Amino acid sequence: MKLLLIDDHPLFRDGLSMLITYRLSLPGGALQVLQAGDLTQAASVLAEHPDVGLALLDLSLPPDCHGVRTLERWRDLAPDIPVVVLSADDRPDTIISAIDAGASGFIPKTVQAGVMQEALSRVLAGGVYLPPLPAMYAMHDADDWDDDLDDGLPRNAMGLSARQMDVLRLLVEGKANKEICRQLNLSESTVKTHLGAIFRKLKVNTRTQAVVAVAKAGMNLKA
Repeated sequence: MKLLLIDDHPLFRDGLSMLITYRLSLPGGALQVLQAGDLTQAASVLAEHPDVGLALLDLSLPPDCHGVRTLERWRDLAPDIPVVVLSADDRPDTIISAIDAGASGFIPKTVQAGVMQEALSRVLAGGVYLPPLPAMYAMHDADDWDDDLDDGLPRNAMGLSARQMDVLRLLVEGKANKEICRQLNLSESTVKTHLGAIFRKLKVNTRTQAVVAVAKAGMNLKA
C-alpha cells in the first residue's frame, strides 16, 4: 500500500515516515511512504503514483493553505483517496470541521509517539482514529451499543449488514451519496435507506456523528 504524507516540515515527514516504515505493517504487504511538502508537490506525486491508497495531510501548508480550506483543496485534487488529518490544532471545532469536510480521521501532532503509532495502526487496519472529544460532540457512549448487539455478533459489525458496512465504509472516506451510488452500483434511494438504517443503529443523526461513533466504538471497516 502506498501512503502519501503531506506536511511542510521535512524533519516531521522523515520522522513519521520512519515510524510508519519500521514500526507499522499491513497483513497484505509492506507500506511505501511517499512525501510532499505542499499540495502542488502532492499533485506531482499522484501523477507518478495514481495508486496511492491513503493520505496524511497537515492542515497548515504555508503560504496559502491553512485550516479546513487545505482539506477542501485536497478533496478537490484527489476526491477518491481517503485522507486523515495531522494537525497541531486539536481544538474540538477544528476536528469536527475536518470530519465535516470529508476527513476519515484526525491525529493531533501533539500526541506521544506511542499514541501516534496506535492511531496510525487503527487507520491502516480500516478503523477511524479521533482524539477524545467533549460529550457534546457525540450522541452516545460506545457502551450504549452493547445492549443492541446480537449474541455472538462481532463488535466491528455493530448489527449492520454487509451492504450497510460497505456504505458506512465509503461514508467514513468522505464520499457523497452519488459517489456511493456509483461505487456500489446502487440507486440513490437505496443508499439513503441504508444510511437511515446505519444512523439508527449507531444512534446518530448526521454523517459527522457517524464517523465519531465509528471511532469511539473502535470499528474495523476494511473490506
